[in-house]
Amino acid sequence: METRIAVLLSGAGVMDGSEIHEATLTLYFLHRAGVQAVCLAPEGEQLHVIDHLSGEPAEGTRNLLSESARIARGDILSLGQVEQGTLDGLILPGGYGAAKNLCNYAVKGRDAVIRDDVRALVLSQIKAGKPVGAMCIAPVVVALALQGSGMTPYLTIGQDEATAADLAAFGAKAVTAGVDAIVIDEELKIVSTPAYMVGPGISDIAKGIERLVDQVLAWT
Repeated sequence: METRIAVLLSGAGVMDGSEIHEATLTLYFLHRAGVQAVCLAPEGEQLHVIDHLSGEPAEGTRNLLSESARIARGDILSLGQVEQGTLDGLILPGGYGAAKNLCNYAVKGRDAVIRDDVRALVLSQIKAGKPVGAMCIAPVVVALALQGSGMTPYLTIGQDEATAADLAAFGAKAVTAGVDAIVIDEELKIVSTPAYMVGPGISDIAKGIERLVDQVLAWT
């Protein structure tokens, strides 16, 4: 049966949704490996909308699933539609959407909480021994999902000391890493890479994302 790797999106655009380079590179490397990428997104509205030209807030609201469908070319499921037992792994691209829409870390910092449906998805994968990959700021989502579970994931967000301290506050072990590196938690089957937390460009982040995808697939 074809390997199915879920890619959890959070909108479309780095300032208020999924980082498009990170999401697209993830989908590319999965497709190149001959596995099926299953794009997922939560239901509901984004925290807010940002004009990506000016960087300023824009009027109106946008639906998370509809915006994420832009990246997925319409081939996407809501979290409520997916049968978690049919997934062989999970990858979370970054972008502020991960910290604004999958959880509220961007607003609440160390008082952040994660969406219940996102927590359930991440936990179900890890408890089933399925691999989870997270890049950029998305390791915060994984740390929040495991908070209070008794599990201590090894994760990286690059070299940012403040965010690393927050990861530790959520119960994770923060590991410093460069843009082309991955941090592997063999016990929990979690792999992370800094991507645009370090940058600076798409060819740089591609190296770490390729290694992350390869590691996720090595565990399947």
